[in-house]
Amino acid sequence: MAHSARRVLVTRPAGQAQAWVQALCAAGIAAEAFPLIEIAPLADTAPLRQVWRAVPDCAALMFVSANAVAHFMAERPAGLALQAQAWGTGPGTAEALQAAGWPPAQIRCPATDAPRFDSEALWALVQAEVRHWPPARRVLIVRGADGEGQLAGRDWLAQRLAEAGVQVAQCVAYARRAPALAAAALARARQALAQGDWWLFSSSEA
Repeated sequence: MAHSARRVLVTRPAGQAQAWVQALCAAGIAAEAFPLIEIAPLADTAPLRQVWRAVPDCAALMFVSANAVAHFMAERPAGLALQAQAWGTGPGTAEALQAAGWPPAQIRCPATDAPRFDSEALWALVQAEVRHWPPARRVLIVRGADGEGQLAGRDWLAQRLAEAGVQVAQCVAYARRAPALAAAALARARQALAQGDWWLFSSSEA
């Protein structure tokens, strides 16, 4: 199948953009990384270390992304056993959890061949099990925040859990912010717009 000469600019964070670029190029589609979101560690990680004290009391931890896994697990206390379930919305998060040492049997993520990777797909996977939990079980949602400290992402899953009688707590593990684009990057963006290149957006923030 012939493809257009136009290029695809992948706007995902630098850590994830390259995998998309490689997959698109392998399919014969010219692509390049153009991150429009920067992932950064928190200036103060003391609150994360405090959150870890409550992890043994959680039935599950839900990670919104592989970035959430990496930054949260970086503050794991030495010797603390991972006994809770770990949830994610896609195979990238599942791979990050396994790489961080989470027991595979405790990981709940949509399969690699699932038709979609989002909160709805995760809820379809875990809701039957959750509804048989004893009352007041606790789930911790680990996510990012934007440059103004506002939580990034949706609250859809938190609402479903609350409706099922689950106590939901949330914590911020990393910051998502707009990158400072150099003059060359700005020139490339203008060129892409002028020549009709395609942009791949995976979030409203980008």
